[in-house]
Amino acid sequence: MAGTATAWSNWAGNQHSVATAILRPTTVEDIAEAVLDVAGAGERIRVVGSGHSFTPIALSDGRRMELSALRTEVRVDRDARLVTVPAGTTLRALNALLAGHGLAMPNLGDIDAQTIAGAISTGTHGTGAAYGCLSTFVEALTLVTGTGEVLRCSAGEHPEIFAAARVGLGALGVLVDVTLRCVDAFTLRAHERPAPLDEVLGDLTGLVGRHDHVEFYWFPYTDRVQLKTNDRVPADDRPLPRWRGWLDDELLANTVFAGACRLGRAVPPLVPTISAVSARALTERTYTGRSDTVFCTPRRVRFVEMEYGIPRAALPQALAELRRIVDRLPFKVLFPVEVRFTAADDIWLSHGYGRDSAYLAVHQYVGMPYEPYFRAFEEVAAGLGGRPHWGKLHYRDAASLATAYPRFADFQDLRARLDPGRVLTNAHLDHILGP
Repeated sequence: MAGTATAWSNWAGNQHSVATAILRPTTVEDIAEAVLDVAGAGERIRVVGSGHSFTPIALSDGRRMELSALRTEVRVDRDARLVTVPAGTTLRALNALLAGHGLAMPNLGDIDAQTIAGAISTGTHGTGAAYGCLSTFVEALTLVTGTGEVLRCSAGEHPEIFAAARVGLGALGVLVDVTLRCVDAFTLRAHERPAPLDEVLGDLTGLVGRHDHVEFYWFPYTDRVQLKTNDRVPADDRPLPRWRGWLDDELLANTVFAGACRLGRAVPPLVPTISAVSARALTERTYTGRSDTVFCTPRRVRFVEMEYGIPRAALPQALAELRRIVDRLPFKVLFPVEVRFTAADDIWLSHGYGRDSAYLAVHQYVGMPYEPYFRAFEEVAAGLGGRPHWGKLHYRDAASLATAYPRFADFQDLRARLDPGRVLTNAHLDHILGP
């Protein structure tokens, strides 16, 4: 089960570690045995997925576990719309599996490379006022705790653990499999168009209420956004021509944008002009397609990111402050700011716990300075009651986060019970959850 120790880095290239051993379990028993072995040796273990977190959450100075070889049973109950898959399954593979059975996830984010375990453990979300994060679709899960105990958790079985482990940060146990409540396969009609920021903010309540899924990208140094709405429709009656998809999603959004970022990094005074051109380069388009193919888009330009969930009513104030921050920075911001919306949920460490949220995601191109930008934005977001996305950069510690999450102390207590020896931790988790 053990492989040769190798270096590891995340997708963005800003996190690196070298494990003492690589574990690739194939069974639940392998995982329980590995946890007990690590505990007995006085070491620590972290599970890694696809490396799409920007934080050090997956780093290990002990043993690293990868779940790609884990073979648990795949179960599809078409009538009940329930699907159980290994926790190391990627969202891309899950979407293909569901499509083959006439099913779909109710909502998705815009990247499908993450593993299910990684996506739900960090609170990954899409956008839509009626939808919580992806963890809200979890009906049951199997967890191997820090004591090697195997627990099946759901609303009816170990409900307290279930309430916490759906966004568990990998701190409560190793996720083995996940049962998801799905919906019948559906088609989305996407409408994307440039718009003035003030127009979008002025009709924000109406936009969020009229459409199933709404998001927009604000281009720094401009008053322009790219507005995107997705709505469920009966038929795939307007598929996107292959050439248009290649033009917008591959050439403009990836190849040309990457070149613009490189140019802006080399010649910073050009960035406001580049941003203004980018704001108008993506023109209006309307198309239909299978839900996951509309939700998910390719992301090949590397960046680092911070994202905060804030009370929805605070969005205009947060954006106004963010615009002032960008204008005052001693360096330029090359990436647009993404804004999305989610519904309240009851998961203890979900960013949406107990409230409807607006999310602001700030990015910076690789190789560009970002910390002063991110810290300034975090100060504004935290002052508005914001909660940082667990998979994206932030500078909060346990004492700060305890004031943001009403069930934070309960999560700490549960962690102490399920992993009393702190087998499943690292320095980052100790910083954000306490030692």
